Order: sequence, then C-alpha cells, then structure tokens
Amino acid sequence: MTTFWILIAIVVLIGLMLIWVPHFRQQRLLRTEEAGVRKQTNLELFNERLAVFEKELAEGLLDSQEFEALKKELEISLLQDIKQGSDESLVNTIKPKGLLWPVLMSVSLLGFSGYMYQHLGQYENVANPPRAANPHEGMTAEQIMSQRVQMMEMAVQAEPENSQAWFNLGHAYISANRFDEAVNAFDKVIALVGTHAELLGPKATALYYKNNQQMSPEIQAIIDQSLTLDPKDPSTLLLVGMDAFFGAEYQKAIDAWQTILATDRNDIDRTALINAVESAKMKMAAETGQMPTDSVHQGKAAATAPTVTVQVSISAELAAQVKDTDMLFIFARATEGPKVPLAATKVSAKALPATITLDDTSNMGGDAKLSDAKQVEVIAVLSKHGSVKPQSGDIKGSLAAVTVGGESVNLVLDTLVQ
Repeated sequence: MTTFWILIAIVVLIGLMLIWVPHFRQQRLLRTEEAGVRKQTNLELFNERLAVFEKELAEGLLDSQEFEALKKELEISLLQDIKQGSDESLVNTIKPKGLLWPVLMSVSLLGFSGYMYQHLGQYENVANPPRAANPHEGMTAEQIMSQRVQMMEMAVQAEPENSQAWFNLGHAYISANRFDEAVNAFDKVIALVGTHAELLGPKATALYYKNNQQMSPEIQAIIDQSLTLDPKDPSTLLLVGMDAFFGAEYQKAIDAWQTILATDRNDIDRTALINAVESAKMKMAAETGQMPTDSVHQGKAAATAPTVTVQVSISAELAAQVKDTDMLFIFARATEGPKVPLAATKVSAKALPATITLDDTSNMGGDAKLSDAKQVEVIAVLSKHGSVKPQSGDIKGSLAAVTVGGESVNLVLDTLVQ
C-alpha cells in the first residue's frame, strides 16, 4: 500500500512540474529580455550623445578638454544606467506574469485526479478492503447440507467407481437424514471394495437412525458381523455405546467408548468420547449409586500392576440400619509416609456384600500409586450423608495392614460412628 501511494505522489508531482517549470522559465526569460532591451537603449543613447559631442568638437564649439570631460560624464551615466538595470529599478519596470493560471491548473489537476480515482479507481477497495465472500451467506443449515450433498452426488456421477466418493456421500446422506440413500451408498462401496467393518458400522448407524434409534435384529446382525471383522471398529463401537447409553446401560456404553479410546487411531474425536464417558459415569453414579469400572484399563492394570481385593460385608448387629440409599466409600492409604489415599471407589449399599478391587485405575490423582506401596490401610465408610468423611450415624470398618498384590481380604463394617 505504501508503494501505491508513492507512485500516486510521483505522478501528481510530475503534473505540477509540467505546470510550474514553464511558468518560472518564462518569467526568467522575460527578465533577461527586458534587461537586454534597456541595455541596448542606453547604448544607443550613449552613442547619439557622443556623436553630438564629437560634431561640436569638430565645429570648434568644444575644445578637447571640454569634450573629454563631457565624454567621461556620459560614460559614467551609461554605467549607472546599466547598473540600475540589474537592481530593483529593473525589477520594478518588469511586470511578472500572473500566478492565477498556474494556481488554477494545479488545483484542477489535484481535484480531477482525486475525482477520477474515487469514481473509476479502487478507492472503495482501499478504504474498505474486500472480505472473502462466504458462499453460504444467508443460507440455512438445511440448505448448506443440501448443497453439499448435491456436490457429492455430482462427484459420484463423474466417477461412479470412486469408492471414497460413495463413502463420503453415504455419511452426507446420514447428516441430511436421508437414511435409505445412505444405506444404498454404503452398499455401493461394499460392492466396490468388499465387506469391511468400517463400512458395516456406518450402514448399521443409518439403519439405526431410520428405525428411530431403536435396535432391531437386522441392525444387531450387522453390528455382530462388523465386530467379528474388527472388534475395535470405531464406527460400530460408537453405535453400540450410543444405544447402550440411551438404554441406561451405562457400563456397556463406557466399555464401548473406552475401547475406542484405547486405540491409537487419529480419525476419532477423543475429546467428545472422553466427555461421553464422563457423562455416562455421572449418570450411572446418580441413578444406581455404583461407580463404573474401567474394564479396558483394569485389564491392563491387572496384568501389569498389583491390586488390593477386598470382600466387604456388614455385621449382623448393624445390618438393620443399612438403607438402599446409603453409599459405600472404600479407599486405601499408605501405611508409611504421608497418609494420602492411593486408590478409592464407591458403590451403592444395595450391592453389599461386594467384592471390590482397588488398583492404579482408581487412583485419586497425584504421583502416588497403589502399585508403589507394599502395604496399605483399607478403610470403608457406609455413608448416610453422601460424604466420604465419617459422620454421626455412619458405619465404618478398616483393616490396618493389607499387602498390595496379596490374597483377597475380608472387611466387615462393624463400627457405628457416634
């Protein structure tokens, strides 16, 4: 932009020079011509008077001394006149050419240039730089989706054997709620490249939505076929998790989604899956009072790290005070060093008696892990207030020293908190 304005300034400057340079040159010529005329006039007058003096000298009217005196006086007068021609007297005799026309021409040049640039040039683009045009401006979401579907349909028409184009079109049909066409598109891809789990999953999803998000024997058969080909297929597991979540089978949904997260695939939205898992855990805890288990990570932890397995029961004397709404909190903390919880979980009192396994997947956060400890203290609190901290009316029990990685131990809730 700076270069652009420099070029404009140069063009305008050249125009002004074309106006003012001739003007000043003409003024200088006039001054020179006027000075020459005055000098010539003075010389002619000097010669005429000198000729008169010479004639009078020849006729004897003047002697030689008088002639020389008059001649000298005439020469001095000539020199004075010539000197005056270069002084202010000469300037006063010259009338400079008026500035009106050059000024008018300059103003006209500047005004005309600005007018032409504003109306015929790119003034608006400079003052208001154009923004990239939005091809979807003013369109509804349905119109945008319809346009995209049309573009993909044109793509498959241009290349009927392009399996990727058909695959993309199938997903676009699902987004546009055109489920029959989506199924046909995925069938076309299967016909082109063969049966694969990543094709059966989207086909089952289209049928699932077509069936008002209800599972059917046909859809389940496609899901089973897909998981047989690839037990970790994301598209199929997403559908399994979604259907389980809608059916309040939260542990099944969590297992399906965590199986996807356990893979190293880059074509999945991990943030959305993590949020879905957390949502399922919250609903499970709120509706059943039982904390979900992380089956995927538990399997890995069981194979690589020691655990603590506790069989929790309640004493016969206090069993009558247990209500289904009570919540059992159980945690293990280090017997050496800081008494920080290393692992914790909670289950509903309805699950008692229960066998609970604590491992690194139930870590409370921080660097301390259950697997790093040799022995732990296990504490269980049957809370009637929903708090892990024992309060009056709660029932508790504890084991002072449990070997991490050892055999299962029994913990009896036998103490009423006063």
